[in-house]
Amino acid sequence: MSESVAVSPVRVAVVQFDPQVGTDNTQTNLENSLALALQAVENGANLIVLPELTNTGYLFANRQAAFDHAESIPDGPSVQAWTGFAQEYEVYLVAGLVEQDDMQLFDTAVLLGPDGYIGKYRKAHLWNQEKLWFTPGDIGFPVFETPIGRIGLLICWDIWFPEVPRLLTQQGADIICSLNNWVWTPPPLFDASGKCMATYLTMTAAHVNNVFIAAANRIGQEQDARYLGCSLIAGTNGWPIGEVAPADEQTILYADIDLSTARSAPIWNNLNDLFRDRRVDVYDEMLGYGHHFRFPR
Repeated sequence: MSESVAVSPVRVAVVQFDPQVGTDNTQTNLENSLALALQAVENGANLIVLPELTNTGYLFANRQAAFDHAESIPDGPSVQAWTGFAQEYEVYLVAGLVEQDDMQLFDTAVLLGPDGYIGKYRKAHLWNQEKLWFTPGDIGFPVFETPIGRIGLLICWDIWFPEVPRLLTQQGADIICSLNNWVWTPPPLFDASGKCMATYLTMTAAHVNNVFIAAANRIGQEQDARYLGCSLIAGTNGWPIGEVAPADEQTILYADIDLSTARSAPIWNNLNDLFRDRRVDVYDEMLGYGHHFRFPR
């Protein structure tokens, strides 16, 4: 039997590294992100996902410090550098930054491609002290149509809210890029296999939505905050494609996937279809899905 030909072949890379907070570290963080993205390109990746707040680190001392790290989109220096990289190497790049829009700050992810800036997502669910610096996202959960497939974005704490991957999938996302600064919380942090709770939440979201999720986390420590690592790329069946990254090592994970396979109905037997079996007649009004549509797959 001959192998089926991939309709939308993509090599995804998630980059796990240690960006440090402080304006004197911003340029180094940016250069490190570009160097690691170049390593991913040299290994064949054409969709590269960097962590949340890629160029700034995470633990700001106060709101003024968050402003000091901020830039505008798409004409800020880091976004311009990432855009130039995506254009030069003809790849798709996802990165996180502090966005300033007038006097508001947002924890934002940008999607860049061979033709330049594509779009952004502002983090909707703010974690802990983020509520002191950032305004909750106000642009919903956009999905971006690209030549390699439909790309959705979410950021860190968002994965704890099942509505986010569900709404992205209902709008046709083939892959969700998840940018993270997953922090250490009260134990237990890891199970015997080295996976953390965020690993399982990512796997579950991929499984119940029949969608790929590429989750890039950071490592390292800032003041009293430590970061979990555990980056992964989950397949449409929920299981990690390849390994889950360790908690404390800089690394790049890769997966060769056909994004179009996310569009096939996940029918596990003759009587069950994951999306067809949804009881939207019962719970749409409660969950607020009514103004969203399910993109035909």
